[in-house]
Amino acid sequence: MEIGILVLVVLLFFFVIVLLAKTVRIVPQARAGIVERFGKFKQTLPAGLNVVVPFVDRVRYLIDLREQVVSFPPQPVITEDNLVVSIDTVIYFQVTDPVAATYEIANYIQAIEQLTMTTLRNIVGGMDLEETLTSRDQINSGLRGVLDEATGKWGIRVNRVELKGIDPPLTIKDSMEKQMRADRDKRAAILTAEGQRQSAILTAEGDKQAAILSAEGARESQILRAQADREAAILRAQGEGQAIQTVFQAIHDGQPDQSLLAYQYLQMLPRIAAGDANKVWIVPSEIGKALEGLGSTMTQLQGIPQDATPRVRVDMGSTERIELQGSSGVDPELSKTNAEVEAAIAEARHAANPSEPLGGGAVGGLPPVDPDDPGGSPAP
Repeated sequence: MEIGILVLVVLLFFFVIVLLAKTVRIVPQARAGIVERFGKFKQTLPAGLNVVVPFVDRVRYLIDLREQVVSFPPQPVITEDNLVVSIDTVIYFQVTDPVAATYEIANYIQAIEQLTMTTLRNIVGGMDLEETLTSRDQINSGLRGVLDEATGKWGIRVNRVELKGIDPPLTIKDSMEKQMRADRDKRAAILTAEGQRQSAILTAEGDKQAAILSAEGARESQILRAQADREAAILRAQGEGQAIQTVFQAIHDGQPDQSLLAYQYLQMLPRIAAGDANKVWIVPSEIGKALEGLGSTMTQLQGIPQDATPRVRVDMGSTERIELQGSSGVDPELSKTNAEVEAAIAEARHAANPSEPLGGGAVGGLPPVDPDDPGGSPAP
């Protein structure tokens, strides 16, 4: 009897546990539970703790309400120019209506995949290969529009569609690589030519500027050199003119006679014959006249010309007293100066030799001149 009661208690305990398990349902976050009662949709359980009628209500599906990412394998697609390319896509979608996603479509992922492939063939079939490779955004927008419209009644919202890869055939790849390489070589050649052209233009401009500057510098240099030569020539001519004028004036002041000219002419003859290139010396015809003039002068007194014209002579230190003859006789100023010089010399001699009497000397062996004598006779 006691054993039967114990078994009954245990069975009752298990029944309570099963009843609680059937009654209490915990739905995770971002999930939705579809409840059916006797095979018919009853309600949708939100996330959290929920209570259902045990053995009557059953949670048939748990729908994920988060955004899902599905990558479809590559599918062959024929372009407008009859080339087969492989395109694999990635779709981002989200279930917005769990009831529609459960009862409107049997397998919404497979349905989305097939719809994507058919839509992709329709869009790419109207494009050639070049347009297909360069119109990814256009293809994505077209796919998203078609999929969003078709899946709206399934309770699904397509957020984004991306083409993960477009793979043309190998032969087309080789042709594209060759074309791309040719285009790159063409652009490189064009850029190289442009660079050489710019370099040549800049070099020519630089040479032009350098030539212009060189020409300007040469012109300025020639102008300055010409100005310097002109000023030097002017100064040289002025110097030569002054020298010639001075010599000419000195010659005219000295009043040279025929003997001086003949003597100078004879002195120039050795200079004419000097030099290693002078093998033959031609005696000019004027040498006879020069010698005749020199001979005639040697018969006269040395240094005394024949005419009585006054001349300026060089003082050779003669012991005779120098007198300037004028129209009125002896110059009184010169006589006074001589007297003062004699007095100064006498004082110097007396200072050197006190035994010598003062005022008894003469200048250079000449007797002292009486300053009161108008004729300049020696003093007694």
